[in-house]
Amino acid sequence: MTPVPRTIRVDAASRTYDVVVGSDILDGLGTRLPSACEADAAFVVTDSNVSPLYLRRTIDALEAGGLRTSSLTIPAGESHKRLDTFGSILEAMAEASLTRDSVVVALGGGVVGDMAGFAAATYMRGIKVVQVPTTLLAMVDSSVGGKTAIDLDAGKNLVGAFLQPSLVIADVETLRSLDPTVFADGLGEVIKHAVLADRDLFDSLSRTPLTKDTDAKTLIDVVARNVAIKRDVVNADEREQGIRQTLNLGHTIGHAIEAAAGFELGHGHCVAAGLCCVTRATEALGWTTKGTAKAVERLVAQQGLPTDSNIPHDQLVSFATHDKKRHGDSVNLVVVHDIGRCDVRRVTLSDFARIVELGCGVNA
Repeated sequence: MTPVPRTIRVDAASRTYDVVVGSDILDGLGTRLPSACEADAAFVVTDSNVSPLYLRRTIDALEAGGLRTSSLTIPAGESHKRLDTFGSILEAMAEASLTRDSVVVALGGGVVGDMAGFAAATYMRGIKVVQVPTTLLAMVDSSVGGKTAIDLDAGKNLVGAFLQPSLVIADVETLRSLDPTVFADGLGEVIKHAVLADRDLFDSLSRTPLTKDTDAKTLIDVVARNVAIKRDVVNADEREQGIRQTLNLGHTIGHAIEAAAGFELGHGHCVAAGLCCVTRATEALGWTTKGTAKAVERLVAQQGLPTDSNIPHDQLVSFATHDKKRHGDSVNLVVVHDIGRCDVRRVTLSDFARIVELGCGVNA
């Protein structure tokens, strides 16, 4: 029996919308979309990995809902999340004669969601976007909350805009087609959410690892719980002025690892390594309850993710100081006090360099 879909309502300051998490719900996109946003046409942005699998189904679903639909397939991979690809999306949207009443549909993982969302945010000064994530990482993180961005040579996500989607459709059956490494990449954000806000989720994952072959109901429950965690934070702080910064747990070092590796490592893998590195360091400094770092390391390793990085410390510090989280001569760092309890602490650049020294290259 197909599990009943779960709907999580996001009440952000700029827009209220639903995140629907279910099994085999992609074909119903065209019937759900009209009630979420009025549109005269849809423009699907996807990538070269996802297009052969789900583009035709998505177009058929949208056209069955009465929408004139066109599409663009971009090259897959973080290395293409750049200004030239962004420009090609905008040009294709203009060629498709989209208007301010049209909707962009982001079909794919986080790169597609970021780029399509940013294109929607800037085309004609902003049109609607619907997120249809097909990776675990996108389902639990990037498709929800309205952050859109592209990368520059100096760092990740340095150019972007906030644009909340009008609807998110997360069909967990699309996870079955993922390479196990890509599926595991999403677990970096799942573990981050558990460490941030849910001891029960952390303990559950520690007992029973999640895989792409996990039953649909469990996948739906885990994705929905992660969305709810992020929803609660976004509702309280849409523009990342306060509590939303806690969602950057593991990201200050994780983004530095990602950039220093030339974006060849998956985002979730880098976040997992960054989470372990920062927790080891803060435990050594007495900011984190003893034993927490080992517990985090065990779960991260159990899910097949890295617990450390052998990138030279000075490179990590250099990339981290170009990150958006820098404020003058300091950076904002999310500190784990215990599983399920974290806060944001501003540390000087010299203190951050010490944290990198204490936490990175220990097990690599």
